[in-house]
Amino acid sequence: MAHTLDELLQDFATDVPVEACRVREENKELQAPILMVLDDDPTGTQSVADLPVLTSWETEDIQWALSTGKPAVYIMTNSRSLNPDAAAAINRDVVRATYRALRDYPDIKVSFVSRSDSTLRGHFPLEPNILADEVKAATGNDVDGIVVIPAFADAGRITIDGIHYAGSIQTGFTPVADTEFAKDATFGYKNSSLAKWIEEKTEGEVTAKDVIAIDLTTLRTDPEGTVEKLKAATNRQPVICDSVTEDDLRLLALALNKAESAGSRFLYRVGPPFVRARIGQEIHPPLTKTEIDAARTGKAVAKGGLIVIGSHVDLTTRQLNHLREDRKLQEYEIDVAQILDTAQRDDHLRAIIDQATAVLDKEHVIIRTSRKLITGKDAQSSLDISRQVSASVVEVVQQITKAIRPRFVIAKGGITSSDVASKGLEIKHATVIGPMLEGIVSLWRGENKPSKGIPYIVFAGNVGDETSLSAVVDKLTA
Repeated sequence: MAHTLDELLQDFATDVPVEACRVREENKELQAPILMVLDDDPTGTQSVADLPVLTSWETEDIQWALSTGKPAVYIMTNSRSLNPDAAAAINRDVVRATYRALRDYPDIKVSFVSRSDSTLRGHFPLEPNILADEVKAATGNDVDGIVVIPAFADAGRITIDGIHYAGSIQTGFTPVADTEFAKDATFGYKNSSLAKWIEEKTEGEVTAKDVIAIDLTTLRTDPEGTVEKLKAATNRQPVICDSVTEDDLRLLALALNKAESAGSRFLYRVGPPFVRARIGQEIHPPLTKTEIDAARTGKAVAKGGLIVIGSHVDLTTRQLNHLREDRKLQEYEIDVAQILDTAQRDDHLRAIIDQATAVLDKEHVIIRTSRKLITGKDAQSSLDISRQVSASVVEVVQQITKAIRPRFVIAKGGITSSDVASKGLEIKHATVIGPMLEGIVSLWRGENKPSKGIPYIVFAGNVGDETSLSAVVDKLTA
């Protein structure tokens, strides 16, 4: 059942305005640590601007990012697409590489952020636990609290009275366990209460009553009470906090500063906007044509852009249908059944590559996976199918972009956007330029060849409305 925002907020204190500069100045005064953001798919960058992004985490890669002097670094692990063992290994590798890189930067302090899905899909509690293990191994200090903040108000994900919701002002807000996201083949769940969700995902190792909860009224009216709740965390205790607005996240950032100054140690499991609020970054308005054109550098490009659709959520399908109605584009389907058949796979992909390359010089091209979702008999076999599909998408993008330089590349879906970036376009280092739409959909500028200067748009499967994909294509075409 959907609820209006007024209904949900009627028993809570009103919003408290907090300027981003207040957080930023306090961070500077306290010499706050640089946030090392392990992003389990690239869509976490949609809430930030002007920050370095890595798809590779050798020591020298992390040193490049640290050398930029920025307050946060995004590291694309793509771990949501991996099995638990592989996800754990990547998280370990990133933390170890970070501490190796810090040997050349003795004055820099870091904190780790496990950025994941605002609709609660991903490897939890595995990833924050691995990060905590590695921090303790490197520093001798254990983490006091794991701050769990999935809220992403720009995309309609809010937390009120400990219940996490998905929706919008227009359609109302539904407890997230009652949405399609909770039915995910790999990461499904039953609880919308974050405390009960934590109990569910830890299989009872952490009970709901063990979770420290900061409600909206406490956050907005009792700063010292909020700090005391944070300081009470011990032994990796989960901390949840209501959040409806950017101001709520900034209030939490100020409280975290006080708790950390008093000696508390935290790491974070969060949705996209937390980092923006924690570092005191202003909300970047949607990119202008001038800003988009500035990201497009290098040799002459084709007239057409490449639009890659991998996400299967219903919203993506609706956005694709709207784009079809808005523009008559050439469209090629990667048929999942054919790529799972080794006898058909290579010929099927080669035909798509040849046809799309021939058309791209004249107009935009859509490459999409077949809309019927094919899953395996269990979570791990479903992940294996996803990886095979993603590998095929990567091969198609890689071969097309080697033959012709597109005007832009859009990747729709988390796993899709990660693999297209790191493998299809071979981006190792990038800079997040900013959002294409209000608070969502980020544009990266690759900082290394062969794809330097091709605007790359990371578009989550589960954000925006039916018109959003068309709007982004229009902006890139102007």
